Amino acid sequence: MAPISATAPLRQPHFRWFFASRSVNLVGNFMAPVALAFAVLEVSDAPIAIGAVLAARTIPMIIFMLIGGVLADRMGRARVLLASNVVSGLSQAAVAVLVISGVAELWHLIALSALNGIVSAAGLPAQQGIIPLVVPRSMLQEANVLMSLTRAVVAVAGPGTAGLLVLSIGAGWALAIDAATWLIAAVLLLPVKLSGTVTGKASIIGDLRLGWNYFRTTTWLWLCVGAATMLNALYEGGLLTLGPQRAEGSSLGAGGWGLILTFQGIGVLTATLVLMKVRLERPLLFGMIGMALFGLPIAALGFSTELAVLLPAAALSGAGIQVFSLGWQLSMQENVPSDLLSRASSYDQLGTYIAIPIGQLAMGPLAAAYGIKNILAIAGIAYVVISLATLLSPAVRGLNRVAFPAPERNDAPAH
Repeated sequence: MAPISATAPLRQPHFRWFFASRSVNLVGNFMAPVALAFAVLEVSDAPIAIGAVLAARTIPMIIFMLIGGVLADRMGRARVLLASNVVSGLSQAAVAVLVISGVAELWHLIALSALNGIVSAAGLPAQQGIIPLVVPRSMLQEANVLMSLTRAVVAVAGPGTAGLLVLSIGAGWALAIDAATWLIAAVLLLPVKLSGTVTGKASIIGDLRLGWNYFRTTTWLWLCVGAATMLNALYEGGLLTLGPQRAEGSSLGAGGWGLILTFQGIGVLTATLVLMKVRLERPLLFGMIGMALFGLPIAALGFSTELAVLLPAAALSGAGIQVFSLGWQLSMQENVPSDLLSRASSYDQLGTYIAIPIGQLAMGPLAAAYGIKNILAIAGIAYVVISLATLLSPAVRGLNRVAFPAPERNDAPAH
């Protein structure tokens, strides 16, 4: 593995603004799951409550995801992402006000989560397509690793901070901080001026068809997305839906749950520091092995509530998901044509998210019927098996990095 310089993309001014925007947004993103879960528990203790709120965001996001990818490629990815951040910030602020004032009802949280999901359907594909437009393609690993370093640092501090805020001043104020980060992130995107990508089609249907044809004929892409469909249902329904309930019903509590997510962030940070020094070859081979590690905390929660068991599992899962994340980003950014990237990402994210509501809504009743420990153990083991099964395909395990010429010293963004 050859050495790399992770700070090189900072010479690109548009990347610097995008990097600052994403860094601020990540602060809120890593606090929000803890704060929202315990805000829901303040409003309702029904087994399905957390899953219903999470699914309310996911279902509209799935419905509008493909249109979001087309809009990002047509209208300009930075512009679409900015608008998405503004509306997401306002909807999260409304949730915070309702929770802080003590008048929140479950339907309020469901409705506002649905609005957040609609705007995220455009923001997520746009975000995925920006990095190749603001750095030379030969710097893609450096740019992604630099983004990941910030993500890893925030991942270490964010969940634990959210847990402390929930314990000290309440879940509503943690959600208010998340709302502020969305709005600040939107302001920081203002200097990023990128032209919209020309799709070459006269209609939205034509653009969708072009993206679908690319997706279905690219084996490594549809196979990994198909696996992710099942994996995300297990993770979101298992760890993120049942995990807080498992913590709340044991000695872990909100503080222990935040600590588990913090150790997951420590694993992300450790892997990121390694990837700052070496070039990741065979991105999907190592990536899917890393993905298998991400299932460890789900299984561990099924067998134990001891931090001595859960914290190492969380750290390993964090390291694994970071390797997968970088491997997947590089696979997409290096191999998918630039003018198709947001649309390909929308099909990727549609497949990734489409089964999540099933997991979110089904895990609560299953846990009530068969026991939360049993469901978590089964979900965690299935997660590991599905991840490793993708490596049976030569298209996945054999995908290599693409070589690009080294850039000239230039502060202008790549188009």
